[in-house]
Amino acid sequence: MSKKPLMLLMVPDTTDFRADLGKAGIADRFDIVDVKPDQKPSADHLARAEVLLGFTVPAGILDEMPRLEWVQAMMVGVDPWLARKDLRASITLTAARGTHIPQMPENILGAIFHVTKNYHRIALAQTQGKWVRSMSTPIAGQTLGILGLGSVGQDLARRASALDMRVVGTKRTGGNVPNVDRVYAPDAIDEVLGQSDFVVLLMPATPTTQNSINAARLAAMKKTAWLINFARGSLIVDTDLIAAVTGGTIAGAVLDVFRQEPLPAEHPFWTTPGICVLPHIGGGHPERNKVVAQLFTANAERYLAGEPLREVVDRSRGY
Repeated sequence: MSKKPLMLLMVPDTTDFRADLGKAGIADRFDIVDVKPDQKPSADHLARAEVLLGFTVPAGILDEMPRLEWVQAMMVGVDPWLARKDLRASITLTAARGTHIPQMPENILGAIFHVTKNYHRIALAQTQGKWVRSMSTPIAGQTLGILGLGSVGQDLARRASALDMRVVGTKRTGGNVPNVDRVYAPDAIDEVLGQSDFVVLLMPATPTTQNSINAARLAAMKKTAWLINFARGSLIVDTDLIAAVTGGTIAGAVLDVFRQEPLPAEHPFWTTPGICVLPHIGGGHPERNKVVAQLFTANAERYLAGEPLREVVDRSRGY
């Protein structure tokens, strides 16, 4: 039997991951096995696996992996992994933090342009052969509020600042952040809401953040402000948002994430004027697997060397 650590790649396409491990010269230091995400590894592979890469795996199989030491999640948000009853405390969980740049900040800015430049209305008029005059709203000088100044939030702040926007936001650890005019603690979220023309949600889903964007928080926003969610659907109380948009408490919302995905056809978000539904485009791009592969390989090198892994999830915080 091989004495090499067994690595399970439980993703739809393992090409980029195998290539990057090979490029780093460490592929031959593991026994690497490809397994489809919806399939169960063999009993031998379950017994020997030390490393696992995946979006998710079938329920309960981590209990059958006594030697498993490290799980590399494919996403930044790891709440589905943390919700598993079979993710024992001895397993190190690492997130794919940093792999949503530049695509997510670009998509968020795209959402802001979507609601200020009226391109969607112009495109609809074109389908009808109509010349309809339209006036766009400048974003220069407006305030962008970022709830969650992590790596994506900080990159978004840099880009927004270059567009002459004023940026404020929240950060759990406080301190100054480049390109952010003022950083608030999470308990001062209403201060950010009251100043912002666009409020972007980039917070992790934790017990303290779930359902935090409720009627009271929406009422703290400007009536002319837009809510933009690229984080987690569970942050928002859906019925409260619908009431806020239809009642004029806020101007509208652009949503890229939802409690249930795909968003059910009967959900009122689809038909509520002022709510724009996006099909979870935020973090994806054609080369994202290559970016995640680089992080995975760097961590695999650390694993072999017995060094601390990058982007380890703090389970007490939920991210």
